Amino acid sequence: MTTSDIATANPTVELVDSSPLLGNPQALLERAAVDGYLFFRGLLDRDRVLGLRRQMMQVVADHGWLRAGTDPMDGIADRAAFDKVDPVAAAFCGTGVPLDAYRDIYRIQEFHAIGHDPAMINLYDGLLGGNVLRQPLSIARVMVPSSNFQPTPAHQDFIHIQGTKNVWTSWFPLGDCPVELGALTVLVGSQADGLLTYHAAQGAGELEAYICDSGLSWGVADFQAGDVLTFTSLTVHRGMPNVKGERVRLSLDLRYQRADEPITRGSITPHCDILPWDDIYQGWTDESLKYYWRDRGLTLVDHDEELRWQKNKIC
Repeated sequence: MTTSDIATANPTVELVDSSPLLGNPQALLERAAVDGYLFFRGLLDRDRVLGLRRQMMQVVADHGWLRAGTDPMDGIADRAAFDKVDPVAAAFCGTGVPLDAYRDIYRIQEFHAIGHDPAMINLYDGLLGGNVLRQPLSIARVMVPSSNFQPTPAHQDFIHIQGTKNVWTSWFPLGDCPVELGALTVLVGSQADGLLTYHAAQGAGELEAYICDSGLSWGVADFQAGDVLTFTSLTVHRGMPNVKGERVRLSLDLRYQRADEPITRGSITPHCDILPWDDIYQGWTDESLKYYWRDRGLTLVDHDEELRWQKNKIC
């Protein structure tokens, strides 16, 4: 049985809403120490999330991948048009779209600004005990239904981002996202197993963890716009396939850590170095979003490529 087969065979449980614990960091940390994740209904303002959805979905429409005559907010894909895109180009850095489209998304000010929302900063300020830094690197995932799409395999974020292990990832869809649309799922309690070993795989990151027959359950939920899932850098998670067959799924990956803990140089640069920051910033109206990390006295460390390729364990 392959690792993917095992992952599929594991039971599923509903994600627990931790919204009642907001404002009580100790209680949140105690829950996360057991489950490896925290899930919040309506943490972000729904209208703000949908506003960003409109801007990003317009990029998808401008590149010809939404069905003609439909409202971009509905995200109805033109599968035939997207299937003509070179699969290698569409797999650029695990984003789901070619480089030119991803650059258009990356230039959107709100794509970066939403991670600085007070609700997010206040949450991580409590979880990290102050001195919180939103890592400048932001990641968009654009899941256009296609015969060529591969969901993100099961993995831990530390393998890819490194720096300190004391990093929280925030994942949220830009729009309502039922399980069938390809929401993210976390392996509940998997952070307790420490850093796992990996093998090559298709999908974003191109690495899959050996989770073996862990007996743990995958946490799932039907997300609504504004819901946020956050988890530790050692929590195993994966993308689920988009089985609805016609709607585009948009989501964001953002990360938070303390400013006085190590951070890799890659985490303060645009995703996959797609553009210089100065090019990204052209036309922005909020100066506070530009180079906000430069005065934080960060300890920059190199990325260890060998860490990504631990192969001393198989199921």
